[in-house]
Amino acid sequence: MVGITQPKPGEHVNANGVWDLLQNKGKMTVFSLCLLLCADLLDLAVGYLTVTIEPLPPVVVGETVTLKCNFKTDGRLREIVWYRVTDGGTIKQKIFTYDAMFNTNYSHMEDYRRREDLVYQSTVRLPEVRISDNGPYECHVGIYDRATREKVVLASGNVFLTVMSPPNNISVVAENTPAPFSRYQAQNFTLVCTAKGGKPAPSVYFKRDGELIEVISYTQSSGEQGGGAAGVRGARPLISRDLDDTKLQRSLSLLDPEGRAPRPYTESPQRVHTQGQQAYEPSPATEVIPETVVSREFPRWVHSTDPLYYFSHTHIPQSDGSVVVQARLTWTLNPQLDNDALFSCEVKHPALSMPMQTEVTLAAPKGPKLFMSPTRAKVGDTVRITVQGFQNEVFPEPLFTWTRVGGRLLDGSTEREGKELILERVPAELNGSMYRCTAQNPLGSTDTHTRLIVFENPSMMKNTQNQNNGASCLDVLGLTWMALVLTVTVELT
Repeated sequence: MVGITQPKPGEHVNANGVWDLLQNKGKMTVFSLCLLLCADLLDLAVGYLTVTIEPLPPVVVGETVTLKCNFKTDGRLREIVWYRVTDGGTIKQKIFTYDAMFNTNYSHMEDYRRREDLVYQSTVRLPEVRISDNGPYECHVGIYDRATREKVVLASGNVFLTVMSPPNNISVVAENTPAPFSRYQAQNFTLVCTAKGGKPAPSVYFKRDGELIEVISYTQSSGEQGGGAAGVRGARPLISRDLDDTKLQRSLSLLDPEGRAPRPYTESPQRVHTQGQQAYEPSPATEVIPETVVSREFPRWVHSTDPLYYFSHTHIPQSDGSVVVQARLTWTLNPQLDNDALFSCEVKHPALSMPMQTEVTLAAPKGPKLFMSPTRAKVGDTVRITVQGFQNEVFPEPLFTWTRVGGRLLDGSTEREGKELILERVPAELNGSMYRCTAQNPLGSTDTHTRLIVFENPSMMKNTQNQNNGASCLDVLGLTWMALVLTVTVELT
């Protein structure tokens, strides 16, 4: 037992404040005193070390980022090491080290990738950050142990660097094109807007003639990728071609007594004859065409005042951390209303001060320009008839079909698709033949004709004459030999 007396007024406290803890006790055990003294000595030996890192706001690709590691200690600094954490924290890669003992710093990255720069011991600057720099970073600070001077006491802090990248490319295309024009029924039409290179994923929306389109969102399943029309039908039916009361009454008045609709003569040139009835072939000049046939012959579909637009989007992650966004806008196309309509796709992103935009104007093809090579074709030449362009800008991409008026093509086929028609080794019989190029897209169709003029080929005529001359010489020689043989035979007899 150790006895400790209470100090008199004005007397100093000894043992580093031990008396303050034991001022109400006259005695204490040796074990308690030793424990208190060891704790006080340990605190003096180790000291303290705290590490904090200021949070970073999101940065844009190409900017400069400063990673600042703040630490407080009463010990002797040993080193400061910066790590980049990858694979969910399983891998820590050294990027920079400051050695306080030798007052040196060095980068752990390869020479050609070295971009780090030490600003002030614990502060590192990353110029022109990339998307790959996105992720967590850690700062480890080590100080010497006061007791042994050989061990190092460590403390660390972490910060997450968020790197944003604006989209670098946006485009609008028509899905499932080229496609033919149908004047007999309405068809779905889909615009696909693709935004590439964004991180995080941008928001995409459509406008028509500068006005934001009100859309009906739907979820597109994986089996419906690339088929916007199918996805819309699966979620909700598109705009129906319902007739109003006036159209309905007129259509009912055209039904036959058995309630069946008459077959329009434009659908099939054959006539349907029933038993017991005499075949009747009205003259095309006097035949009355009912209104329903006119509606089927030309695109006069009845739409609601405000078309219904269906919208879906998909996100496709990329290996570099960016996201490709594909947005689809689907509606029932009306060539009379949608021709010359301006559709724009706009992309918003936090890294952009204003939205990115790309636009297309729906237009039916008008008057394709045809070019024939060679311009003066001769018999036996290979002739190419190519579509050079249009009198107007055409969107979506047209479908080109080639036919020969009044006959088949040179290879025996009835038609050929593509922007170019090739006629190999044209014969003289094709002189004056007419060729038709039909250009069509879902908004309309147009035909352009060109006539093939074939000239005589002098080289071929020369070869033909040479062949004929050779044959004549052979005939003369043959007759001469026959005359000699006959003469010799007569003399011998």
